[in-house]
Order: sequence, then structure tokens, then C-alpha cells
Amino acid sequence: MPILNPLGEAVRARFRARVSGDPTGAPDWVRDIAHVGEGPGWFEPDGVVWWVHGDLSTLVGGVAALLGQAAHPLALAGVRRHSSYLDDPWKRLAGTARWLVVTTFGSAELAEREASRVRHLHADVRGNTGDGRAYSARDPQLLRWVHLAFTDAFLAAQLAAGRPPAARFGPRWPDVYVSEWARSARALGADDLPGSQAELVEALASYRSVLEPVPAELRQVLTAPPGLGPAEQVFYRGLTSAAALLVSPTIAPYTGTPGRGRGVVRLPATRAQLRGLQLVLGPRSPSEEAARWRLGLGPSPAWGGPAR
Repeated sequence: MPILNPLGEAVRARFRARVSGDPTGAPDWVRDIAHVGEGPGWFEPDGVVWWVHGDLSTLVGGVAALLGQAAHPLALAGVRRHSSYLDDPWKRLAGTARWLVVTTFGSAELAEREASRVRHLHADVRGNTGDGRAYSARDPQLLRWVHLAFTDAFLAAQLAAGRPPAARFGPRWPDVYVSEWARSARALGADDLPGSQAELVEALASYRSVLEPVPAELRQVLTAPPGLGPAEQVFYRGLTSAAALLVSPTIAPYTGTPGRGRGVVRLPATRAQLRGLQLVLGPRSPSEEAARWRLGLGPSPAWGGPAR
């Protein structure tokens, strides 16, 4: 149960509003998870993808993923010219969170609708870099890179600081996660995606020749985004310090971070930090609560609301 006191409630409300981009903490796209479509979505309820993406280790994985994605110069060009990530990084974060939670917890109908929305947005993200290289957010190879960096970072964060896996997942659950989460990238047009943790490592390494250093201004905004209060700054520094230790060995030389070396990293202090936040927030996110209610696995979400 969350810590139900005024301070805990304030922290919870501020956190939910921050990551969702909505002052209520439950924007329309979260409410749609409860009300649009019926039955399971792309991923098994309480399966590996639900478990990884429902864990607060995604806060660490998200920072590592953004660093990794930005090491590809064409992917970075698209972000630089078609978003306001430097002026409003929280808006960018909310957009990424929307794709993650809707495709993870939404019905198949809603996930398909979200994929269509993102494909439409990608149609306008195209152009040329300053040295004449063309980029397009619809390029299967760029989509593949973004997916690989994302998957690697979230998996590393879960292994380092996430909740222990359910016994029923078995020791090869990382391979299951890599294989199953690939469905989301295929829906956007990516192909040749890895089906195991080992294949993921090989796929990332294949991009080494095209990677370039991440610009200092992007590293700065990821390390110290604007708008954080003093307590939030302390907490966020803990997340970014952990993320720096989780970046793939392939990508780390381009991000100014130590990276994780060749083995699995364990971050017990970060795990404790996230468990403390979990006590304040409660066991499940609004998105997972919405999905469980849709499937008849849980009570009506606290925010309620009519069907859309």
C-alpha cells in the first residue's frame, strides 16, 4: 500500500503528473487503456513484458535508452529538428511513456491505434543532416536502432535494479522479453529484430561503425533536466548515476559514461531507492491499474471516468 500521508500524496501526484505530462496523472491515453477494446493486448497479462515495463527500474532504463539512441547521428538529427527536447524534455518523456504503456497494457485494438498514430507522426520526421546525409523516422534501420537501444537499456535496468522475477518466468526470461517486445517495433516498420539477449548484443555491436559522440547539450539535459525541485534533483541524480553504469559496452564510448562492461551489473543502492519510491506510489501504475480493470483482474481505477 502507498504511504497515505499529505507528503506522500503530494510526491505521488507530482511524480505521476511529471511522467505523464498531465496534471491528473491519468491523461486520456491512460484512460483509454481501461475503456478501449476488450481482452488482452499484444502481451500476456502479468507476463514478462508487463512485469518489466511495470517496474520503476524503467526510470533508470529510460535515461540509458535516450543516451544510447542519441549515439546514432541520424536518429539524433530527427530528434533535434523535429522536437523540443532541449526546451521541454518532459514533453518528450511523456510521449515516450505513452508509446510504452499503451502498447504494453492496452488492448490489441488500442495498441494498433497507437502504432498508427506514431507511424503518422514519423511520416513528417525526415530531412538531411548538415553534411547531407538523409534521415527518416520511417527508415527500418533507424527504427531498429531505436528499438535495440531501448530494449537493451530496459533489460539492463531490470537486471540491475528491478524487482526479482517471478519463478514461473524461468532463468531465460531475458530472452522472452527481447523476443516478445520486438512486436512493438515491427508494428512501426522495423525488421531483422533480435529474438534473444545474445542476439541483442550482436545487433547493437553491428552499428558500432556508424555511431558518433552524443552532443554535450543532450548529455546535460539528460543529467539535469529543467524544472526539478531540490529533492527531485537529488533523486534524479541517483537515477542518472545508475543509468551511466548500464549503457551498453558498444554505446558507452560515445556517451561519456562508464557503461556496464561485459557482465550483468547489480545496483543495490538504486534498487533500494526505487523501492522507497514504490512505497509512496503504490504497487502499480495508473496504466497497469487501467489494464487490470479492463480485463477483470482488479478494481476500478481511482481516477474512474466514463468510457470514451
